[in-house]
Amino acid sequence: MFARKAPAANAPDKQRARIGAEVARRLEADPRIRRADTDFAQVYLYDAFLDAAQCKRMIALIDAGRRPSTLLSDRAGTGFRTSESCDLERWSPEVRPVDESIALLLGIDPDHGETIQGQRYAPGQQFRTHHDYFHEGESYWETMKKSGGQRTWTAMIYLNDVKEGGATWFPQAGLRIAPKRGLLLAWNNMKPDGSPNERTIHEGTAVVAGTKYIVTKWFREQSWIKR
Repeated sequence: MFARKAPAANAPDKQRARIGAEVARRLEADPRIRRADTDFAQVYLYDAFLDAAQCKRMIALIDAGRRPSTLLSDRAGTGFRTSESCDLERWSPEVRPVDESIALLLGIDPDHGETIQGQRYAPGQQFRTHHDYFHEGESYWETMKKSGGQRTWTAMIYLNDVKEGGATWFPQAGLRIAPKRGLLLAWNNMKPDGSPNERTIHEGTAVVAGTKYIVTKWFREQSWIKR
């Protein structure tokens, strides 16, 4: 992977724009996928991406490895992210097929994908409004630049239905998507010009009844895996 000069913070970027356009074309050509009804972000939905048995296996792995969720930012207050998380073993026979199928769906080199993170939300737990892209003025950015750079696309899969609450809410894009077992959401964290899309701000709303399980995979503009 060649080195390139880092763009100015929040500026348009040709490489990020190219990635966004290529993935969007691929998703829009897939008859299994529908685009969410918003003009403010590129958000796509794929029903039953994982079957019931796959979801059950992912839930068991999350329960076995869960720990309190953490944040990159050192500015968020108490109660901002109250779920539990775990990093799933990328090369395990249970995880690798899921990991690689997500990359294949989006058409992104698997080496650009971070390790899948599993998340568990009990009643009352939440993840307040945040962006998945990295804010380049934050203290963590220098470290993130060295491990693949900016996050471009996010793929998230609900692993179970939830009795009440737990929707993923994009307040500035006008979307609220309820948990549904096997449903995959994918969105471009950048605008078409490759600059960060502020309207992708989203929230994992509080679970009211039941427990929510999801897996999330983030993709970088450059390789995350160093070979």
